[in-house]
Amino acid sequence: MIQRSAQILFKDQYAGTLTETNAGGTLFTYDPAWSETIACCFPITRREYQWSQGLHPFFQHLGAEGWLREQQARITHTSEEDDLGLLLRYGSDCIGAVSVQSPHKIIFPTLIEEITTNPGRTVSGVQKKLLVIKDDATGAFAPAQALGAAPYIAKFNSLSIPTLVRNEALSLRWITAVLGRDEVNEFTLSSIPALNETALIVTRFDRTLSGDKLRLEDCAQILGKPKGINYNGKYEAAYEDIAEIILTHSARPAIDLSRFFKRIIAFALIGNCDAHLKNFSLLETPTGLRLSPAYDVLNTAIYPGYNQDLALLMGGRKIALEAINHKLLVNFGQEIGLSTKMIDQIFVDLRRNVQKAAPIIKPPAAEEPDGFVTRFEEIVRNACFKILP
Repeated sequence: MIQRSAQILFKDQYAGTLTETNAGGTLFTYDPAWSETIACCFPITRREYQWSQGLHPFFQHLGAEGWLREQQARITHTSEEDDLGLLLRYGSDCIGAVSVQSPHKIIFPTLIEEITTNPGRTVSGVQKKLLVIKDDATGAFAPAQALGAAPYIAKFNSLSIPTLVRNEALSLRWITAVLGRDEVNEFTLSSIPALNETALIVTRFDRTLSGDKLRLEDCAQILGKPKGINYNGKYEAAYEDIAEIILTHSARPAIDLSRFFKRIIAFALIGNCDAHLKNFSLLETPTGLRLSPAYDVLNTAIYPGYNQDLALLMGGRKIALEAINHKLLVNFGQEIGLSTKMIDQIFVDLRRNVQKAAPIIKPPAAEEPDGFVTRFEEIVRNACFKILP
């Protein structure tokens, strides 16, 4: 069997090589001339990193999941299980600063199917999504092609959950009011004519205004968690693990730890049971790696068939959403190292901001008693009663 290899680029500069091994794993090797760490799990103090089976988790988590992965595999006649094969085809522009480039030149076809899966580019996550660009003259969004900047991500409804876009837009509006504008991914709603669908458009914070790439690593990558069966690896950890990542790698650990704690409370208030490892990231800033703005925020409690436990462990156990209360969260804050004074101040800030955000989720006068916004508001109100006494 021929062992494939890939060139690993960091901010579009050659940093090293990724090679399949005879034993069925992969080996990442820094180029002798490279002197900068490209990821938390690949400190430059070592030159080689081997993974015994399949693709190293850091690179696994660069790849797409769900709908986009299915489309990529179908168009290129590649197995959905072939992580490296898909990245060789679509990894030249990934989320963050690391990209995976085939040593052989790839000619991208102009088929409409290829256009709507972003030739040469990929974005992680299960939800149906694409990288898009904006026409400054018309304001219209379109799928990104193989070359040029791709500063936005479009997120779509699914056939099984037709309210995903509406849900996330409302969740992001509320979270922004509660946490602050700088704490949440910028977003808007728009149609995508190429797909004849309405999407939530989020602005990528891993790209500068000039299009330069910024280092961005999610916590699944930092912990080296394999994607697992059905991508369940991102759920196999605890919120305390994320706190430890912040303490170890953030340039401002005390500040970012309090931001993280505040975010966890806000997610509990809004009924977000899907805040897994890939939904927390460290972002390159002028001062070093910092906790990134919040993204992928959804009120999952509104869907009866969805798991109603928090995505990750807390205090060594699974926590049901209905069991979350003020005392439990205070204990968690203390466990991750926050002072009682800081915890009390965070709850004071949240109480004030939740009151200000109330009009955002006020149900329309004409909505039915079991309407979407009515149910949304009820979930938040009940959570506030338990968490913000």
